[in-house]
Amino acid sequence: MSFALVIGGGPAGLMAAEALSEAGVPVVVAEAKPSVARKLLMAGKSGLNLTKDEPFQKFIEAYGTAATELHPMLEAFGPAEATAWAEGLGQEMFTGSSGRVFPKSMKASPLLRAWLARLGARGVALRTRWRWVGVEDGFVFDTPEGRQVLRPGVTVLACGGASWARLGSDGAWAGFLKIDTAPFQPANMGFVVDWSPHMEKHFGAPVKSVRLSAGGTSVRGEFIVSSQGIEGGGIYAVSREVRDGAALSVDLLPDLSEAEIRRRLARPRGKASLGNHLRKTLKLDPVKQALLMEFARPLPEDLAPVLKELHIPHDGPRPMDEAISTAGGIRFDALDSALMLRHMPGVFAAGEMLDWEAPTGGYLLTACLATGLWAGREAARFTAKTNVSITSVSRL
Repeated sequence: MSFALVIGGGPAGLMAAEALSEAGVPVVVAEAKPSVARKLLMAGKSGLNLTKDEPFQKFIEAYGTAATELHPMLEAFGPAEATAWAEGLGQEMFTGSSGRVFPKSMKASPLLRAWLARLGARGVALRTRWRWVGVEDGFVFDTPEGRQVLRPGVTVLACGGASWARLGSDGAWAGFLKIDTAPFQPANMGFVVDWSPHMEKHFGAPVKSVRLSAGGTSVRGEFIVSSQGIEGGGIYAVSREVRDGAALSVDLLPDLSEAEIRRRLARPRGKASLGNHLRKTLKLDPVKQALLMEFARPLPEDLAPVLKELHIPHDGPRPMDEAISTAGGIRFDALDSALMLRHMPGVFAAGEMLDWEAPTGGYLLTACLATGLWAGREAARFTAKTNVSITSVSRL
């Protein structure tokens, strides 16, 4: 008996299973957790940002050094295709003012239910609580029924990266899959800051309408002051550069020039405290004032340059398991253009197992789906090209 095996039931794995089943190949999806796509459901709690509606060249640039390798996959399945795919699953979509694309339901669960129903109708078999533990004379799994060894005709690996282990992505596969991998690093993560006690009352407060800069990246956004440090969308957008050693700075008043800030601060202060003067002249809210006092004391006489470029020291990234995603994984030079492992013919890889990273904003999920689709289609072509005998998986 021969069949297609997909290891990992996240977006990349399910998309690979969809491509294989569309080609008429029987598929078994082996998932370590009790249910599939847990990270997708977690992402859906904040609205399920599926993709980003923007010109393709700008879209592909978000993937940095991996843009060249991912280009053909994202060209085949980019923002327009991702949106159409979700609509094909009965999800009405909308594009926000920033170009981010969401289901109108703002949830992942309706999409996932429709997707699993379609896969089930095509005969895709899901095996949950099947943890992949090695490669011997086949793919070895720990299951509720004991040790199982599967010998598929073709395999797609979609086991995820190394963050959010409780949702299924623990990177354990890197320990037993003998392949060239780049070390895992956190991506889209917060940074540790050793706050002074006066910051405690601001924990949980958003810092809105700022511009964050690190290295060659500068973004308009916001972030959160937490008890552990700083986190949130604006921080995630520059996290790659900060992680790699670039200094982090924030423009607290991006809509005002230094000259305008000086002009406003020159207004008569009278008996007002500095805090009240900053609030009245610049509309500088309490959390921004707290950051100024935290990082710029003793305050210089000319505050304008500091307000425009407040340097934020930190003690490095938060732990990798807390990161939204990870960098590192299987290097692209260990794969051919079909995403097949060069030293394991018939074995393909997709999703966050691969060595790429991207900011939040729809890029992560689109690339997981695109690489899963690519690997699944190429795996189906492999079965046809090599005349692999594919039969039923009903007894597995």
